[in-house]
Amino acid sequence: MKRDADPVDGLLLLNKPSGMTSNRALQVVRRLINAQKAGHTGSLDPAATGMLPLCFGEATKVCAYLLDADKSYRVTAKLGSATDTGDGDGQETETASVPELSADSWNEILQGFCGESTQIPPMYSALKKDGKRLYELARKGETVERAPRPIRIDSIELLELAGSRLVFRVSCSKGTYIRVLVEDVALKAGTVAHTARLHRETVGDFTAATMLDMAAIEALAEQGLEPLRAELLPADVALGRMPEVTISEEDALRFCGGQAVQAEVAVQTGLARVYSASKRFLGVGELAAEGVLAPRRVFQTQEKTP
Repeated sequence: MKRDADPVDGLLLLNKPSGMTSNRALQVVRRLINAQKAGHTGSLDPAATGMLPLCFGEATKVCAYLLDADKSYRVTAKLGSATDTGDGDGQETETASVPELSADSWNEILQGFCGESTQIPPMYSALKKDGKRLYELARKGETVERAPRPIRIDSIELLELAGSRLVFRVSCSKGTYIRVLVEDVALKAGTVAHTARLHRETVGDFTAATMLDMAAIEALAEQGLEPLRAELLPADVALGRMPEVTISEEDALRFCGGQAVQAEVAVQTGLARVYSASKRFLGVGELAAEGVLAPRRVFQTQEKTP
């Protein structure tokens, strides 16, 4: 008999395997952890691997904040070969000779992409045009105009150069398409390229050390629900860059009821993590002038069952 799903709260950082969509990975883990509500942040292409934050229960309320987080990737580019999708899953559309450049020359090209710029999203993306996903149009052979979008590259580190293989690590803002970056880097060098491998290493302050791969998750699930649920992180760890505000237990009741309260804080304005005097995480509030704290996201986490 099918078991009813439980009100599970928390975050799990999956090292997504290649060949699986982000949504499929979410549903597999959701079933294993038997959670009522689940969501993920920052989809990875099916061929890509790496960090995919999975949010369960009340933790789904932090999805929007994680979507805005900076990310870093280890990128393997195949020089001299372009594909219609920009990655190894597509059909080759163009070839070109690979210039014999030194590591220093490649590094100089890469460093030229650091800073703020704009990027035209690829046709093979989940963005919508007139209600249709761009990749749906691309599969029909259609190409539509896409507006450039602002991005920011914080750092690029050349890791390996061997023939047509170029490997680098990049830290960037949300909305950066690595496939397009690889194509632009190749164009700058006088050739073409596609992304052969893509591995997301970090999302916000989350590092690779906190990730679990699918095999580890399945192994824990075989031991029962609790060993796997014990790996869940509390929702507020995703909000570590927000300042912390503590309010009285009396004000906590008002805050959780949707009322603005008065807070004594050094930070003047902006979003903040809000805790009660007993250190219970209440949610996200917005500070306005004169210490007024208005609730923006209230969290009602469930107590863990033994």
